[in-house]
Amino acid sequence: MNTPILELSGLSKSFGGLQVTRSVNLSVQPGERHLLIGPNGAGKTTLFNLIAGDLPACAGRITLMGQDVTQISTAARAQRGLARTYQILTLFGRDTLLHNIKLALMGKLALRWRQWGSFEYEKSLSSCAMGALDAVGLANKAHLPLEQTSYGEKRRLEIAMALAQQPQLLLLDEPLAGLSSQERETITALLASIDRNITIIMIEHDMKAALAFADSITLLHYGEVITAGTRQEVVDDPRTREIYLGH
Repeated sequence: MNTPILELSGLSKSFGGLQVTRSVNLSVQPGERHLLIGPNGAGKTTLFNLIAGDLPACAGRITLMGQDVTQISTAARAQRGLARTYQILTLFGRDTLLHNIKLALMGKLALRWRQWGSFEYEKSLSSCAMGALDAVGLANKAHLPLEQTSYGEKRRLEIAMALAQQPQLLLLDEPLAGLSSQERETITALLASIDRNITIIMIEHDMKAALAFADSITLLHYGEVITAGTRQEVVDDPRTREIYLGH
């Protein structure tokens, strides 16, 4: 078996007396499509924040591609091949779509340390940014201010910003949330087209789309792993029906 691209061992997080994740163990293989499910408040987004480095763990270990990254920064984890999207959009509304992509690309380039001049006319940067927009069907809106786009287009842009960083592991936090049925179809097709050299862990409540996407599933409840396994194993587990599916 390959070395897991991500492995969590006994990962715990508390805020004062409130324990949000409790000794979470998780192993995700390269190329896998892993679905993280659970009721609201189960600790799913907190777990993403721990994996990405946005929150420090109180206990446990995070291993990324065989390397212990528990104590390193969010930026350092991004440099090692981790990218994510957020449940609440984090974009620059007054900038163009192209400029948003360039800013995402800058995070992994030495160019970000240059203290003079402008990156506006950097040809290689513009080319990479346009390629990312084209991959999500937004190249024709590259020079449009973000505030003039639809919510679904903003969601696609956020995915493009993550993919532009050429990650090995991509965390998607409810990419279909708040979308119309047509927009959900567009995003679902986009996710299905992502190459398997990028491993994806996704939080999603649209179970029809999520189950069609997932190879494996982990069910969280009150910060604990209740069951984990293949898609069919977890769906068939009576605890999944009781806690989450409701039938």
